[in-house]
Amino acid sequence: MSAFRPGVLPSLVVMALLPLLLALGAWQLSRAEEKRELLAMHEARRLAPPVTVDQLERRQDRAYVRVRLHGSFDAEHGLLLDNSIRGGQAGVEVLQPFYDQASGLWLLLNRGWLPWPDRRIAPTFATPEGPLNLTAWAYVPLGEPFLLQQAQAAQGWPLLITLVEPQALWQRLGRAGLPQELRLEPGPAAFQVDWPVVAMSPDKHLGYAVQWFALAAALLGLFIYFGLHNARETRHEPSHHTA
Repeated sequence: MSAFRPGVLPSLVVMALLPLLLALGAWQLSRAEEKRELLAMHEARRLAPPVTVDQLERRQDRAYVRVRLHGSFDAEHGLLLDNSIRGGQAGVEVLQPFYDQASGLWLLLNRGWLPWPDRRIAPTFATPEGPLNLTAWAYVPLGEPFLLQQAQAAQGWPLLITLVEPQALWQRLGRAGLPQELRLEPGPAAFQVDWPVVAMSPDKHLGYAVQWFALAAALLGLFIYFGLHNARETRHEPSHHTA
């Protein structure tokens, strides 16, 4: 022990910080694995043939399942999801009720993103008419969204919102609808539909994990260095003897 004297305070600091840094690195590794699994599931389900609305309704796990639809839009009751950014440009996502004739259910379809360059002027959009054959996929949000503030709904339609709540819309309209947001695939009724699957890629999580582990290694290296250095200084101190 005389060859290693790190001191009490450095020992306490290392005992507190080293497990934390290692835990943060391990957490980032687990998040990277979760994102890889999510991306793999997304790819598999997006390549699978679409199901009917009835089949989707009976499923427990609906995330990214493709759905085939036949029906028409409700042009009178639209929603504009605010605070949506694409390429550094502000905009909104356009959501409209869609009546699926096969299931007899109303669905809330997200038609995609539109730019909103001037907030003094409400964004406008056209609604396709007549019966349509569409393909969409079920969106399941990951966790609870973080909202800076709740947008005030306008008196008329379309309503400006900051949170998509299909069930609240069906209750307001007095309709039977699927409590699920569906996102359109590219087609004549869709706007810009390049939604990211995950906000942060697995590679970024791995990068953060490397940083946390590197900090842990640096902390441990400094602890060992100063412990050895202090021990050498102690050995070289002159001894004082009284006569």
